[in-house]
Amino acid sequence: GPLWERPLMEVRLGELHSWISTCSFSPQGLLGAVQKAWSSYCAKYIHVRRGGPAGISMLLAGSYLLSYGWNYQHLKRHRWRKYH
Repeated sequence: GPLWERPLMEVRLGELHSWISTCSFSPQGLLGAVQKAWSSYCAKYIHVRRGGPAGISMLLAGSYLLSYGWNYQHLKRHRWRKYH
């Protein structure tokens, strides 16, 4: 199919620049991309017939990593140090 219809995992490395240039970076386009990613995540891990703890644990691990990344500078300054 056309390049703009292919998902990211099916795009070859040489076509990546062309594929990115076809994406819409407007607020509506970015919101649509986030919605599509969330719905595909839910379809693959959450809304399954015999699901396990993988989907929820990935979501929790991602939120912990994101929170740690946001607070890293604050945590780095307030470490316990032996010598002040």
